[in-house]
Amino acid sequence: MTADDSFGRLDDDDYPAYTMGRAAEMLGTTQGFLRALGEARLITPLRSAGGHRRYSRYQLRIAARARELVDQGTPIEAACRIVILEDQLEEAQRINAEYRHAASGRTADI
Repeated sequence: MTADDSFGRLDDDDYPAYTMGRAAEMLGTTQGFLRALGEARLITPLRSAGGHRRYSRYQLRIAARARELVDQGTPIEAACRIVILEDQLEEAQRINAEYRHAASGRTADI
């Protein structure tokens, strides 16, 4: 990958651009918190060639949501489960909306 390719990927929400230290700093948390999210399987950081964890912006948004819940007193395991369920609900609602849209198009053709 060339330097030009790398710069183009910085706009990609899934590009693992942030080191663990930088990610923790951006979230205002500890590296241990990020490791705990990984152990709870909320986020799975990619690894650099040297084995270092790298996080994407999407993963940081998920981690920030978990941190909000933990800051409100929710145990980390429960916070991770809540975030997972919220994501699943959002995806199900998106799929349902697509089905409703497709179904309304079919009834208009009849």
